[in-house]
Amino acid sequence: MLSRALTRLVLAASCLGAAAAHAADAPLPTPGGDKVLRYSFRIAETGFDPPQLSDLYSRTIVANMFDSLYEWEFLARPVRMRPRTAAGMPEASADFTTFTIRLRPGTYFADDPAFSGRRRELVAADYVYAIKRIYDPRWKSPHLSTVEEQKIVGLAELRQRALAGKPFDYDRDIEGVRALDRYTIQFKLGEPSPRFVEDILTDPTLVPGTAREVVEAYTDKIMEHPVGTGPFRLARWVRSSLVVLDKNPNYRDVHYHEEAPANDPLAQSAVARLEGRKLPLVDRVEVHIIEENQPRWLAFLRGDMDVMEQVPEDFTNVAIPNNRIAPNLAKQGLYAVRYPRADASLSYFGMENPVVGGYTPDKVALRRAIALAVDIDEEIRVARRGQAIPGQSPIGPNTYGYDPAFRSEMSEFSRAKAKALLDMHGYVDRDGDGWRDRPDGSPLVLEYNTQPDDFNRQLVTLWKKNMTAIGIRMTFNFAKWPENLKASRAGKLMMWGVGWSTDPDGSGFLVLGYGPQKGQGNHARFDLPEFNRLYEQQKRMPNSPERLAVMTEAKKLMIAYMPYKVHVHRIWTDLAQPWVVGYHRNVFIRDFWRYVDIDTAELARRQGK
Repeated sequence: MLSRALTRLVLAASCLGAAAAHAADAPLPTPGGDKVLRYSFRIAETGFDPPQLSDLYSRTIVANMFDSLYEWEFLARPVRMRPRTAAGMPEASADFTTFTIRLRPGTYFADDPAFSGRRRELVAADYVYAIKRIYDPRWKSPHLSTVEEQKIVGLAELRQRALAGKPFDYDRDIEGVRALDRYTIQFKLGEPSPRFVEDILTDPTLVPGTAREVVEAYTDKIMEHPVGTGPFRLARWVRSSLVVLDKNPNYRDVHYHEEAPANDPLAQSAVARLEGRKLPLVDRVEVHIIEENQPRWLAFLRGDMDVMEQVPEDFTNVAIPNNRIAPNLAKQGLYAVRYPRADASLSYFGMENPVVGGYTPDKVALRRAIALAVDIDEEIRVARRGQAIPGQSPIGPNTYGYDPAFRSEMSEFSRAKAKALLDMHGYVDRDGDGWRDRPDGSPLVLEYNTQPDDFNRQLVTLWKKNMTAIGIRMTFNFAKWPENLKASRAGKLMMWGVGWSTDPDGSGFLVLGYGPQKGQGNHARFDLPEFNRLYEQQKRMPNSPERLAVMTEAKKLMIAYMPYKVHVHRIWTDLAQPWVVGYHRNVFIRDFWRYVDIDTAELARRQGK
């Protein structure tokens, strides 16, 4: 196998393109004995300022540099919440409108020139500042509507003053979020929110401890200068090519204390080897951007990558025949982690688009017909190589509100029904060219945005086949993911295929249809008053059969109006090299790199073969 030093040069030359090759001309210093975890993303990052981010990949990196007040335990099943920078569990009022939290003293930010050489401790005011930044119009935060749902008293008014032309007043005392003293923060909400802490305070990319002086020092360059209290800090960034994180020397004294499920031998093995070890376990994380499946797969097989997150669909039969690791790979010591994602892969219809949007019967019929014409079984078999289950509703597995027995039209495939719906509502061929037209006689042409990688091209082929079979013309626009995201937020796309994941509560999927989230979580811009009412009702309710009933009614409305065609819920299989210790997955944790170790002796032994 290639040495780790040579690895970077080979990757730069063969996989990462000109930018990475240029970066390799000045290789990073790797002190002897340092442990380096080498990882890859298929989609490039956009930057590292938490309130400005919405993409999974940037947020994954940021989650490893910043701290939330609480977190999910890494191995516990079902998932359990525990304090992170908080000293204990929150004190909640009986009506779930007031939450008081005390921080653990002795947490420090990574060193940065903005601190003028002093050691900077994390205090309650840093979380107050982080919340306020989401409301500051300057940052155009995609998290705004998520936090607004919590009705934190006084923040909406503070934002309105700024929108009226006054400077955003970070120093203004707000009843809804206050630092009661150096280490105590209190939240007051305008209405009950039983899951406020779980929804808002467990994600280190949503409300992270943020030093005001760092933001004010770097201003509009803050996306390039993340400074947090997490286990890692940014060491190097070659945009869209390479991100390097180093261990944060100021990281507090945190040790590996995890509880493995009784039926999970891999997790039990990790606990046996790592219990009591100081985190993080590695000295450096290198994240390489490798967009195409084949280069990612080959880089892993060569030993250039320590972990393969999600075996690419193209290589499923080679890597995991019958969903078990291939004997030849197991013989090399590689091991697999297979898990259902708490996600939904879906295509949205722009509800404000003149062709596919709208709430009239003909527009609803058009969307339903398109959805009925999509052969999900073929998609799972051909493009996804069996690594998914059909989606029956927007709510994904492993979350509260998901019902594995629920069935709906969402997964139904019927070209006959699709054609009948189109005929009934006037979508017929009026000019004899073989393609259906709109009821007013104008051409019916679907425009679908996607990314230019091999997997999405396979999905495009299936889309074209399915729509041609019912007489609908469909064109495709290819762009990089960040470009599609920007256009989607602006409401410029007719259709786009995306994935969506959330925390352990299923309302994180229902938000896809919540009207006030238009342009943020709600990419389709669906806005139905009855759905909005049900969404808000279930948010205020504690977990109960009554809440589940309301969530079910809400998801049925999304199925009936079809702003999204939910294709599948994915099943991923990750692979790890034999020298990787403790690799496992909790789908609700982005910042798991701190729990992974590199056995340098095993690495050296295998490289010496």
